[in-house]
Amino acid sequence: MEKEIADRLATLGHPQRLAVFRLLMRRYPDRVPAGELAEALGLKSSTLSAYLAALMQAGLVSQERAGTSLRYAIDMTETRRSFDYLLLDCCRGRLELCAPAFPSLNPEPRPMSATPYKVLFICTGNSARSIFAESILRKEAGDRFEAFSAGTLPRSELNPFALEVLERNGHGVSRLRAKNVSEFQGADAPGFDFVFTVCDRAANEECPAWPGQPVSAHWGMPDPVKAEGTDAEKSLAFQQAYGSLANRIRGFAALPFASLDRISLQRAVDEIGRQATGETA
Repeated sequence: MEKEIADRLATLGHPQRLAVFRLLMRRYPDRVPAGELAEALGLKSSTLSAYLAALMQAGLVSQERAGTSLRYAIDMTETRRSFDYLLLDCCRGRLELCAPAFPSLNPEPRPMSATPYKVLFICTGNSARSIFAESILRKEAGDRFEAFSAGTLPRSELNPFALEVLERNGHGVSRLRAKNVSEFQGADAPGFDFVFTVCDRAANEECPAWPGQPVSAHWGMPDPVKAEGTDAEKSLAFQQAYGSLANRIRGFAALPFASLDRISLQRAVDEIGRQATGETA
């Protein structure tokens, strides 16, 4: 195991290989096409192939063919083995030494907070998907959660098809607006318990670490704004995005938070992210 760890650390010691690894970690559990990785990181295909080959040889990344496309994902089992080895060796079995820096090592259950959990949904434009998620959680979970949304490059106004779907499903829209994620990164911003990205582009971007180490996950889905065709076909794409998010958020709101430790909670929200998209509410 020591040689494996040394090889993996050496592989991650290269800044651009580390950048590939970090992007795939942000996108976990997705499998990401090579072309999308190259575009997000500004790398030539040949250069990216060499980095991915090194990461696969080190056992940190796995490859899967989907039709004519090769897709890549973190090998979470091996990645966890590596961190477990390093941390257990560092702590010598005394978890209290590492637990303050690594909350996931804390074996105590994560109790339901006395105040509502604060949840932030992020996408690029904050004009449809993240606005849907914010509105759905607010409606489904009542006062158990405080829901927020933001965009990395927010549009100036919300998408009219998104507003139509929200109103049709009984949501108030008068107070909704597109917001930049920077609004939630200042000293006066709320401390979040959960941060979810709901579009691939936002997950691909390098974002600052959130204070308090909130549980985070990627719930990516197709962008309904890109739908083409008639107005009816476009409206259907927005309704499908709304329905997929509604199913995920209902599953999230139903989790037994009081009995889950942080590791179990992280696995649960990752599993929700694997749910198929395109379902209707």
